[in-house]
Order: sequence, then structure tokens, then C-alpha cells
Amino acid sequence: MWKQIFIGKPLKLNSEKQQAVSKKEALALLSSDALSSVAYGPEQIMIVLWAATALNSLYTLPVAGLILALLFLLVIAYRSVITQFPEGGGAYKVTQKYMNNYVALCTAGLLLVDYILTIAVSVSAGVDALTSAFPSLHASRILISVLFIGGILLLNLRGVTETARVLMFPVYGFIVAMLLVFIMALFKWNDAVIVSPTTVEAFSWMLLIKAFAVGCSALTGVEAISNAVPNFKKPTAVNAQKTMLVLAGILTLLFSGVLIFATHFQITPSMNETVLSQLASQIVGRNGFYFFIQAVTISILLLAANTSFAAFPQLLANLAKDGYAPRIFLNRGDRLRLL
Repeated sequence: MWKQIFIGKPLKLNSEKQQAVSKKEALALLSSDALSSVAYGPEQIMIVLWAATALNSLYTLPVAGLILALLFLLVIAYRSVITQFPEGGGAYKVTQKYMNNYVALCTAGLLLVDYILTIAVSVSAGVDALTSAFPSLHASRILISVLFIGGILLLNLRGVTETARVLMFPVYGFIVAMLLVFIMALFKWNDAVIVSPTTVEAFSWMLLIKAFAVGCSALTGVEAISNAVPNFKKPTAVNAQKTMLVLAGILTLLFSGVLIFATHFQITPSMNETVLSQLASQIVGRNGFYFFIQAVTISILLLAANTSFAAFPQLLANLAKDGYAPRIFLNRGDRLRLL
């Protein structure tokens, strides 16, 4: 009884097709990890370059351009992967076909570990943002993290379609909130105080390389769509490719927008407040809309962990199908068993 209360009543075996998601739902289900990187990826670039100069605008945007160029190459590659491997599996299937099983298993192992770490990092970042807003919760941050992971687990056990519908509000809310901030920033563009660049100290090419490396954290989660192609409605490959393009476009717009406006308005990294929070505060002020931005940012940071819950089982199912994992991982879940 308790199982049905939390997970839901079993579905008929032929209702598995009902667990396929549309492009709009898939974007919410599989993009939270990638989009959440907008909250910390640009800031990481600025933190590294801040070590050299207080005015890093000369180097921030070129580094961002290189990262977006890499994103463009990744999208091209993953679209090809989706076409050739519509059963999912992503990099695991690619290396298995074009290299050998040993390399494929190493790739799969790294991806599985990556998904687990994504849960840990995403939930930790979200809880840190939450406890920053409510310091009284700081002592309970581990308990809050565990409870939130348990909540995502129960939500996913109910099925991918129900999970996608729940995720649509924070994901699309974050996108809309950021676009509104950018539009408002354009109206305040001339209000920014422009300071002439000073001499750069302690600059080196290694600093640029490090800024590029940490900024590439913004590319995390892009591969999730290629790993979870079977979750899409038919035609699965075509819908997955279109969703990949939409995700890349949104990620490009948000990532570059945060850096352009943060640089123009002379936002500086701080230990006490994120760059995104400072930008929103300066553009919209400390009002209800500002706290809405903070709320959806915290939500998408926490829900970024869901990308792992969506892609991890599909990759593990491919391993089980090839005999490299227990066959039980081929099961979709108790809700899809015949009544």
C-alpha cells in the first residue's frame, strides 16, 4: 500500500509508450544539469581571471567564445551519435562500435561515476544557495541534501513523464527569468559605470587555460540527451536532435548573456554573493522579482541532479543488454509491470 502511495499504481505493460516524453517535456527533464551551469560557469571564469586583474573584460569574452565554440562541436557530434545510436547509450555505444569493448566499458564507467558526482555537486550547490538565503538551516544542510535526493528518487520512480511535468516550472521559470533580466539590462545599458582597463598583473597563458577549463563546467549535462533517446516520443531520434539544438541555443544565450552583462556592469566575484545574484540585484533591485530569480536558481541547481536520474538508468540498461551489468537493470520499473 505504501509503495503505491509514493510510487503510484502499476501501469499496464502496453502503457510503456505513455512514459515517452515530448520535446517540451524532455527539455525540462534532461536540460536542468546543463542550464544550471549558467549559475556557476560564468562566475568560475571571472573568479580565475580576477586573480590577474580587477578588470577582466579583455579576456572574459574571448574565453567564453572558445567555450561556446566547443559547445558547437559537441552538439554536432552528439547529433550524429543520436542518429547512429537511437537506442541510447551515447559515448558508450560510440566507443564500443568504433574502438573496442575495453574502451567502451571505461567510458561507461566514467559516465556512471560522473552522473553520481553530478547528483552530489548539484544538490550541494543548491543547498548552499538555500542556506545562504536562510542561515538558520546551515546546520541541517546534510539532512536537507539527503531528503532532497530522496524526493527526486521517489519522483523518478513514478515515471519520466510525471518527473518532466514537475520539472517544467523551475526549468522554464529559470529561462524566462534570465531572459527578463537581460531585457531589463539592455534598458539600463547606459547606466553602467565604465572604468578604463588598468595594467594586468600576474597574467599568463596558463591563467587563460585555467579559466577555459573551469568555464567548461558550463558544458556539463549536454550529453544526457544522447544517452536517453528512447525516452522521447516517436520519431525518437528526430525529436532528440531538435531538443539538443534548442538546449544548445538556450545555453549559448544564457551563458553569453550573463558574462556580457556582468562584465559591462562591472560585477565582481564575491565570497558572500554569487555573480548571478549581484547582476540580478543591480538590474532589478531587491524586490519580489529578485527573490523569484533566486528561488528558480536554487530550484534548478537542486534539480540538476535529476539529469543523472534520467540518463543513468538508460546507460545501465545498455550495459545490462550487452551482458556487462545484471539483467535486472533492463526493467523499466514496477509501474510498468502487467496488472
